This record gives sequence, C-alpha cells and structure tokens, in this order.
Amino acid sequence: ARELRTLVNTANAPIFGVDVNGNINEWNDKTAEITGFSRDEALEIPLTTLLEPRVKDIMDKALLGVETSNFEIEFENRSHEIR
Repeated sequence: ARELRTLVNTANAPIFGVDVNGNINEWNDKTAEITGFSRDEALEIPLTTLLEPRVKDIMDKALLGVETSNFEIEFENRSHEIR
C-alpha cells in the first residue's frame, strides 16, 4: 500500500478521487500543483466547487452511475483561473 501511495503522490499527472457524494478523498502532488490547493485543503471541499459547469454536469451523472465517454477535466485554481 505504501508503494501505491508513493506512486500516486509522485505521478506526473493529476490524480484525484471522490466518494459517492462527490467529496474529494484523494489528491496527489500534481493536482495540488495545478490547482494551488494542498491535499489537506482539497479533502475539505466537494470536487464540484473546483470544476467548470460542463464538467459538474458530467460528474453529477457519473456519481449517479451514468456512463460517460472520456473527457479532459479543467480545474479552477486558487486564483480562479481555469487550468
């Protein structure tokens, strides 16, 4: 388990996870770099607060079990820029 944690944290791609309610439960270093939110900060907020409206709709459907095609997620960072 420790090796997996290291792999996720040091990946050169953003990796994040959410629970069935859309609350963030995983947030790696690259995601923190892109968004400006530390892992501890991110674990206290719902993912949808950081997503553009189009992606919020897709996320809501995914949480209901509706299958979606692959898509690129853009985050709103701490400075309110979309990245």
